[in-house]
Amino acid sequence: MNESSLSTFRHLPPDKQERVLDAALAEFADQGYQAASLNRVVAQAGIAKGSLYQYFPNKEGIFHYIFEYALKVVRHTLTTVKEETLEENFFVRLERSLLAGVAFSREHPRIFNLYLKIQLDKNMPFREEFLAAVRRHATEYFASLVRRAQARGELRPGVPRKATLFLLDAVFDRFLQAVAVPALDVTLGLHKASDAVIHKHIRELISLLKEGLMA
Repeated sequence: MNESSLSTFRHLPPDKQERVLDAALAEFADQGYQAASLNRVVAQAGIAKGSLYQYFPNKEGIFHYIFEYALKVVRHTLTTVKEETLEENFFVRLERSLLAGVAFSREHPRIFNLYLKIQLDKNMPFREEFLAAVRRHATEYFASLVRRAQARGELRPGVPRKATLFLLDAVFDRFLQAVAVPALDVTLGLHKASDAVIHKHIRELISLLKEGLMA
């Protein structure tokens, strides 16, 4: 992406940047990439279409920026959880992380919906790159928790690290998808469930993970 264009965008007043980002995120999350309309983006943001092309070279460019913006918001949330639970044991940290993921999907439904759109739309540009970036970030997060847990003797010796990371990523991702999309959940009834029900099922899953991983 053209750095001079991005520089122009980043020097806009914060409220104008926010209007453009919110409008673009809403359009891509609600419509998907192919059906997204830049005309609707500029109308919602209250700017001229020519101005949008001063900030981003094309539709792919703004979509790429929106993805990076969304990933940054997710990263900030996970970093906060990791720092706040630094002295907790591994399984408490997992529980708090999954609760934070549920809260995030509810507080930022369009960011999570954008992720779902990327997963399902095979014609989306940069799809493999984006999905790999999400999985890498999730794996790095879990890896940091696992390393600390192993250093503190909280996991049984010989736990296969790569398999553990794959398992955690799979369970967390599947749980959050089930919370957001009822068709993806035919067992736990997570979609629109109360906080108490969701917390109950999170504790159940963490308990199962303890059986296999705890020292």
